Amino acid sequence: MITINSKLPAVSTTIFTTMTALANEVGAVNLGQGFPDFACDPALLALMDDAMRAGHNQYPPMPGVLSLREAIADKVHELYGREYDVANEITVTAGATQAIHTALTAIVHLDDEVIIFEPAYDSYEPSIRMNGGTPIYARLTYPDYKPNWQEVDALITSRTRAIMVNSPHNPTGATWSRADLDALAALVKDTNIIVISDEVYEHMVFDGVAHQSVASHPALSSRAFVISSFGKTYHVTGWKIAYACAPRALMIEFRKAHQFIVFTVHTPSQYAIAEYMKAGSHLTLPDFYQAKRDLFLELLAVTPLKFLLCKASYFVLASYADLPQYQNLTEREFSLWLTREVGVACIPMSAFYHDEIDNKLVRFCFAKKEATLQMAACRLVERLA
Repeated sequence: MITINSKLPAVSTTIFTTMTALANEVGAVNLGQGFPDFACDPALLALMDDAMRAGHNQYPPMPGVLSLREAIADKVHELYGREYDVANEITVTAGATQAIHTALTAIVHLDDEVIIFEPAYDSYEPSIRMNGGTPIYARLTYPDYKPNWQEVDALITSRTRAIMVNSPHNPTGATWSRADLDALAALVKDTNIIVISDEVYEHMVFDGVAHQSVASHPALSSRAFVISSFGKTYHVTGWKIAYACAPRALMIEFRKAHQFIVFTVHTPSQYAIAEYMKAGSHLTLPDFYQAKRDLFLELLAVTPLKFLLCKASYFVLASYADLPQYQNLTEREFSLWLTREVGVACIPMSAFYHDEIDNKLVRFCFAKKEATLQMAACRLVERLA
């Protein structure tokens, strides 16, 4: 027998895969995994078809198609005031998860420490460990999920290589303020700490609030990888296409890793998105998803579930702590029960903590058709109200 010394001995199938498989098995409405169940703009599909028929089907440049990098640069400059050099500071990636992994691969050495904020998207810790680093856990405060900067300051050591930030935040829907960016900048000043900023929900911030991008903060953008996702923005998560922006010195190291992880990214998608970006459709996303959030919460107002404030993203957290008959269930047990018995799949919040802290909270995804949200709400109201 071959003995395998696993790099990820504690890792098994992700909770997202588990809950989606269960939802499919029992016919539950899947509000667990974060993907839309509605089509993207037909105009984008037409542009993809045009790109393929125009012959854009071979390898593109390793950093990405020039027209797409130019469109990214224009968008970032328009929204955040930061000018990234198209030739040397922007790289198109095969999804945001690849961009995050590549950034960590580029900078993390054996026994380096990387601070992450929990609850955290589940790819962060494995990517740190696969690159020989050690995740260090800061905890966002409950229930507003704000960073505790005194705690972060105490966690920084001579081995701290990077701090990973995520705003708008998955899974909580919280956002960081300008004051939070200022506090982070003060902590990393005069250090070699690099910031990795996951901003894939940048265009889904609600109630008239502006997204505070690390790209807009000169003291942070000068030491940061800023990552966003076309899959999230244009409802094409299956296309797996995103990008990273960073100062030239950081991007040099990023591209060294990128070329050996994926080399490059699907060519016709890049041409199609570059052309599609000219329409500026991302500007309508806040209203689009806020309407879905408000509908979902309105439909479930008669249930004893208590929903936490959702300022951004397409996720909302619900507490079942006031449902006495289910208080003895862990979040994972409640999620399984809800999926099997009620017919609505969700994600337990404990899955986003390394120590599986349990606050009696589950996460629902509302990036769904109105009919889907109504069906899910009908099942929840019937069983819980």
